[in-house]
Amino acid sequence: MTAELVRGQNHPLPGTRLEVRVSAAQPVVAGVTLSDDRRKVRGTSWVAHPGAPTLPGLEVSRQAAADHRLAVDLDALPDDAHQVNVLLALPVGVAGPASFGAVAAPFVAVTGLDGTEIASYTLTDLTAESAVVALELYRRQGAWKVRAVGQGYAGGLAEMLTDQGLPQAQDLAATINEAVAQGLARSVAPPPPRPADEARVRAAAQGHTAPGNGSPAPQGDPAVPHPVPPAPPQPAPPAPGDAAPAQPGDGGSVDYTHPRRQTSAPPPPPPAVPAAAPGQPAQPVAGDATGWSLEERLYNQVWGMFEDLARTTAAYRSAVDFADSRREQELDKVLSDPRSRIGGAGDAARETARAKHGDLVDQARAALDRDLGQLAAEADVVEPALPPAFADWSSPVWHAYRAPMEIPMAVRLGGLHLPERPDLRIPMLVRLPLERGLWIDSGRSGTDSLADADTLHRLALDSAVAHAARLLAVYPPGEFTVHVIDPAGTGATALAPLVTSGALDEPPAAGAAGTGAVLTRLTQRVDLLQMAVRGGVTSSLPPDLDTGEHLLVVNDFPHGFDDRAVTQLRYLADEGPAVGVHLMMVADREDAREYGPLLDPLWRALLRLTPVPDDHLADPWVGHAWTYEPPLAPTGSEVLHHVLAGVGTARRTGSR
Repeated sequence: MTAELVRGQNHPLPGTRLEVRVSAAQPVVAGVTLSDDRRKVRGTSWVAHPGAPTLPGLEVSRQAAADHRLAVDLDALPDDAHQVNVLLALPVGVAGPASFGAVAAPFVAVTGLDGTEIASYTLTDLTAESAVVALELYRRQGAWKVRAVGQGYAGGLAEMLTDQGLPQAQDLAATINEAVAQGLARSVAPPPPRPADEARVRAAAQGHTAPGNGSPAPQGDPAVPHPVPPAPPQPAPPAPGDAAPAQPGDGGSVDYTHPRRQTSAPPPPPPAVPAAAPGQPAQPVAGDATGWSLEERLYNQVWGMFEDLARTTAAYRSAVDFADSRREQELDKVLSDPRSRIGGAGDAARETARAKHGDLVDQARAALDRDLGQLAAEADVVEPALPPAFADWSSPVWHAYRAPMEIPMAVRLGGLHLPERPDLRIPMLVRLPLERGLWIDSGRSGTDSLADADTLHRLALDSAVAHAARLLAVYPPGEFTVHVIDPAGTGATALAPLVTSGALDEPPAAGAAGTGAVLTRLTQRVDLLQMAVRGGVTSSLPPDLDTGEHLLVVNDFPHGFDDRAVTQLRYLADEGPAVGVHLMMVADREDAREYGPLLDPLWRALLRLTPVPDDHLADPWVGHAWTYEPPLAPTGSEVLHHVLAGVGTARRTGSR
C-alpha cells in the first residue's frame, strides 16, 4: 500500500533499485544531488541534471518535461554518499510560469521498477519558489528511507545548490538554465487530454473562473478552516476553488465533475456513470473527482461540494438582493411622481413592481432548489463511501474498525450547513497533520442556547473526547499520543472512555504538580525538535525519540493554572504544531477575562469549535456564516467505546 507522505514524514524503502516519478502541470527540470554525512554536496560531479544526466547509480531526464522517471540504484552510489536529493525547478529563459505558486502542485512518487508505488508526496503550499527539494532518500543505521521535504527557494537553482554547500552553485545553475534555453533539454509540454476528458476541458474553458482561493481560509476567529489541497489549490487551505459557479437564471446546474478542479496527477479513468434521461443531470458517483487515490478523490469531491454549495447559495442571495433593490427603485420612481401617489395608476405600478420582484425571487429559488437537490443526491452517495477518517460516527464503517496502517490525508472535525437547506450537511475535513490547535468553547455561543453553564461544559468535554478519539483512531498505532490535563479532576466521567480503553499512555494529570510535569515535558519536546529542524540535524535526534504526533487535551482552563503554566500553553499553541505537538483547550473565554488581552494570541492561534450547533464559522470568500455541528456519537450508541477499545488493543499489541 502506498504511503501518502506529508511534509517532514519519512517511510522505509523496501529495496534499493527504484524509480522516482514526477508529474507536473508545466514542464519542470528534474535533477538529483548527492550529499555526504554532513548533508553537503562535494562538487558538480555529485549533481545529475539534464546537461549531465547520469552518475553512478543515478539517471535523470535529459529534458524539461511535465512527466519524469528518474532511475536510482542506491547500492551503486559512492560509499560516502549518504543522501539523495530530488530537485525540481522551473525552466528560465523559456516561456512559462516564474514560480510554483502559479501552477498546480507537483506530485512525486517513489516506485519499484515494476511501477508499484512505495511512497508519494504532493508539494503543496509553494508560492514564490522557482526551485524545490521534493524528496530525500537517506541512509539511517544501514537502511534507506524516503522523506518528504518540500523546501522551496525563491532564488531558483542557484540558491538551492548554494544551500546544499556546492561552491560552484551559480555556474552550475547557469549551465543548466542555458541548456534548457538552447534546446539541449527540450521542453516537453504536458500530454493532451484524453478523449474522455475533452468535454470537461471544453466545459472548463467556457465556464466562469472563480477566485483562485476557492475555499475560505482561516483568518482569525471565527473562520471556516480550509484544507491544504493536494493539488491546486485550498485553501488553505488555501483550497481548490476553480469549479464554475451556477449563475442565477442561467439555466446551469451544479457540475459534479468540478471541471476546473486541478490536481498534479492525471485523473484516473472516469467511473461508469449510468446514463441520464435527456435534460436530466447525470447520476452522482462517489469519488467522481480527480486524484491518485480514492481517498484523494473523495476528499476533493467533498470540498467541491462545499464550494458548490457556497456558490449556489451566494448566487441565490445575490439574486434576491438584486430583486429587492430593483423593487425599491421602481417604487421610489412611482412615489417620486406626485401624480402616481393616488389613483389607479399608482396602485398598478406598485403591483407591477411587486410582481416582478416575486418572479425574480421565484426564478432564483427554483435554480437554488434544483442545485441543492443535485447536491443532496451527491451527498447521499458520497457519505456512505467515506473512509473512517472522513465518515460520521453514525457510519457503518466504524463498526468494522481496524487500526490503520497509514496516516490519512485529512480528518473530519464536524459538519457544515447553511440555513437554505439545513439537512444538506457537508463534512468539515481538515488536512493532517493539524496546522493549528483546537479550542472547544464551553461558553455561551452567539446563538441562543437554553443549556446552562454546567451542561455546556459537559458537552464541550464530550466533544473534546470525541475529537481525541477520532484522531487516535485514524493514526496508526504509536503514531499519535494523547495527554490529558484535568487539574481539579472534574472531567473524570467524560474522560473515562479514554482512560478505561487504554488509549492513553498515562492517566489524566491532576493538581499543580501533574499539570506542571506534563507541560514541562511537552515544551521541552518542542524545544528539542525545533532546534533539530532549524539546525538541519533531524537525523541526529535520539533514536528512541517518539517521532509521532502528540495532542494535549486541557480541561477546565484557566482553573488550576498558574502564570507559568499559561505561558507554556501559549508557547505550545504557537510553536507546537510545526513539530507535531498540538493543543486542544476546553475553555470558556469569559472565565479567563481577568487575564485581559494577555490570552488573545492564544485564542487566535486555535481553531474555535462549539459543542452545540452554532453559526460562528465565517466564510470570508462569499460572506456566509456556516452553521457548525460537532461530531458527536449518536445518542445511545456504543461506537465511541468500541473504537477506543480497538485503539487501546492496537496500542498494547502494536497490531493493526
